[in-house]
Amino acid sequence: MIIQGSLITLRPYTLEYCHEFYREYAADPAMWEQGYSYDKKSVNLFYQSKVLDESRRFFAICLDEKIIGEIQLKYIDFDKGCATLSLHFSSDAYKNRGYGTEAIGLMTDYAFHTLGLRTVYADCVHRNTRSQHVLEKSSFVFSHEDELLRYYSLSNNITEDTI
Repeated sequence: MIIQGSLITLRPYTLEYCHEFYREYAADPAMWEQGYSYDKKSVNLFYQSKVLDESRRFFAICLDEKIIGEIQLKYIDFDKGCATLSLHFSSDAYKNRGYGTEAIGLMTDYAFHTLGLRTVYADCVHRNTRSQHVLEKSSFVFSHEDELLRYYSLSNNITEDTI
């Protein structure tokens, strides 16, 4: 499934996209103290264990045909009607341009209207104020925090009675 936005496109996350993303990935020093270096075997293992996991839905965030980020719904629980959103970009060059906000909007629409979920959760580390801002701008509501993370949720307020 391809999901088209006005700025970016969400495309199925292939192994080729995964390698392209991680070959160009530059860890954000504000988020990660350790650096990153591309390793083909590690990317293959990540793809096999995470991207192909049936409790996840992964998409490549593409600008034209180039992958600039990855976004996923993880821990999908159809019985409870919920999942957790996660996204990141290959470098700071793609931040503060509206791509994350649009990707979150496209993905939550997919979660609610295609998958039929009722709630999407998200979390981010305390020092990631950019993610906090984008989540709040995308109507996610702060729920609580612990010593590592801040937690958010977004509920689909449409019920079967209103359809």
